[in-house]
Amino acid sequence: MKNILIYNSGGGLGDSILLFDLVTSLKINFKDASLFYLGAHENHFQGSLKEYGIDIPTFEMNLKYFGFRWKHLFLAKKLFNQKSIDKFDLIIDLQSKIRNTLILKQIPSYNFYSSSLNYFFSTKKRDYVYTKNNLKMILNNLEKLIDKKLTVHNYNIKSINPKYFDEAKRILPDNNYVGLSVTQGNSYRKKNWPMDKFINLGKKIVEINKVPVFLIKKNDTELISKIKNEIKEAIIPEENAKYSEPAFVTALATRLSSSVSINNGIMHMISLAKTPMILLFGSGGSKEEEKFAPKYSTVKILNSTKLYNSTDITKISEIDVLKLI
Repeated sequence: MKNILIYNSGGGLGDSILLFDLVTSLKINFKDASLFYLGAHENHFQGSLKEYGIDIPTFEMNLKYFGFRWKHLFLAKKLFNQKSIDKFDLIIDLQSKIRNTLILKQIPSYNFYSSSLNYFFSTKKRDYVYTKNNLKMILNNLEKLIDKKLTVHNYNIKSINPKYFDEAKRILPDNNYVGLSVTQGNSYRKKNWPMDKFINLGKKIVEINKVPVFLIKKNDTELISKIKNEIKEAIIPEENAKYSEPAFVTALATRLSSSVSINNGIMHMISLAKTPMILLFGSGGSKEEEKFAPKYSTVKILNSTKLYNSTDITKISEIDVLKLI
């Protein structure tokens, strides 16, 4: 393997963080290969997430929203032929939309992996196990495709600059903190838990001798003012911290005894620290939980679909959450 291309159609920070373990595994299993990233949106690995040390360059096709426009079907191969690479040894398609896969397939490769249409487009027909998010299963499927044993390697937060951990310890010097991630990134997805409920939960956290830590941006001044007026003991780290990068959020997570989060990018930043988490899901039902929830033993999930047979996340109560804390 000399050149490997990873294609991801997701555009959020969380979508990229979900790939950390896969990229880490590929780099270790194919030490001599060059890895490239092709996304329908910007490459966060070289942008907002660069402090995590996941260095994977963009394979630039100069097509905005690659894979989401039918005209790309006629442009992809032509633009690829202008590159210095004749063929990719392996292309890994991490989405399942047939249109996107057809367009990606225009890029020449010796081995093509895709779960679209029950793996119809993969270069070899094998007994693949259907999965989009399970790293071990993806690697097992790739083993079948290329006839090579692959090992799983998880991302290690020691790749983050120690300065972020030093600052996190300065901001949160004790061990009685509960993190609260309250705002969603994509406004068009209804997955917010009401702010009033978060504030009520924060008050109850104080009553059990813990300190609520609200993980929100310092420019969200109206929300910060509301929280401070209601909970004098609350900490908003970004207000007094030197840093605000996603890697700093992960460093802060190592100082938390537990955290509560809706489905958002911060949830994924926290998950890299592997500290106990309570996650709130609702609008997307079980599929949203299956796709996005971090998968390690200290993650507890409250899903309104399962608890109350409703996609209304607001039906989850403060008491439901406090019991798990």
